This record gives sequence, structure tokens and C-alpha cells, in this order.
Amino acid sequence: MKEISLHILDIAENSVKAGADMISISLSENLKKDTLDIIIADNGKGMNADAIKTITDPFTTSRTTRRVGLGIPFLKAAAEACNGFLFIKSESGEGTTLHAQFQHSHIDRMPIGNLQATLMQLLIGYPKIHWIFNISRDDNSFLLDDKEIKGAIGDLSLSHPQVLKAVKQIIQTGLDDLHQ
Repeated sequence: MKEISLHILDIAENSVKAGADMISISLSENLKKDTLDIIIADNGKGMNADAIKTITDPFTTSRTTRRVGLGIPFLKAAAEACNGFLFIKSESGEGTTLHAQFQHSHIDRMPIGNLQATLMQLLIGYPKIHWIFNISRDDNSFLLDDKEIKGAIGDLSLSHPQVLKAVKQIIQTGLDDLHQ
């Protein structure tokens, strides 16, 4: 994967497949500390200690359609190549938290990519999930809890054209405000 936003999409989809109905995604750029942190937490089925030990092995997967799982190993390799790390905390029946950190200024750090498209894809693709997005850059932050959106739109669906347009604008404005 060439962009961090695609890694976020992949890990979030893993959370959905693990039965989560609440997923929190945080992306934090701290230019003073020179770090970029991604934290994805869910309330899915979680993993036992043995599964956590093997989850970063590219030849380990819980899928039955193929015998490799490359998302987490690629993210781990990318973070470590940029003076960072990947840490996973999980308990069976309790959910999982993945934390990846990159040196923000590292020459090999991949770009964040189209974060707006990733967030929209998750919101629209998985409307039954409670999504919480917290994106920050230094002292600025943007928080989007989809419960607020769902409460405001009433009987309309998230895929309604007017709702899509409004949510896309909210996300774009929030992301733009981070860089001012």
C-alpha cells in the first residue's frame, strides 16, 4: 500500500470482519515531536496472545479465501522503516487496539493520501458501525462521531445524495482547518 489512508481502510475493515460495532480511528501528526501516530480501536472479538504473536507474520491470516494476510505486516514494516513501531493490544471478547507510529519527517514515510475518501468509504460502506474519527495536527483537531450525523439526518440514509454532499463537506472543512 502506498498511502497511510489505505492502511487505515484495511485495518478498519479487519475490525468490521472481527464483528466490531464501534471503531475509533485516530490519526495524529505532531510536528514538534516529529511523529505521526495511527490508533485504531474496536470492540470486536479480539485476539488471544498466540494470535497477537503471529499477526505480523505475512503468512498468517484468519481468512479462508487466501493463505496470506499482508495488511498488518506491511504497516509494521513501513512504520519500522521510518523509525517507528507497531503495537497491538487485544483480548478475546474485548476488542483490539492497533497503534502504529512513524517518524513524521522520515524520507521514506508514505503520504497520508486521500483521508477524506477513506473516511467516506467507511461511513457509507459500513453504516451500522459506530465510527469515531479523531484527526489532529499539533494543537488543531477534528473530531467526527457519526452518531451526531445519524441523529441529525433522521430517516435519511448516509448514502442519500444531500447527506453525502454535506458529510463530504464537513470532513473536507475539518481536514482543511488542520493545516491552517
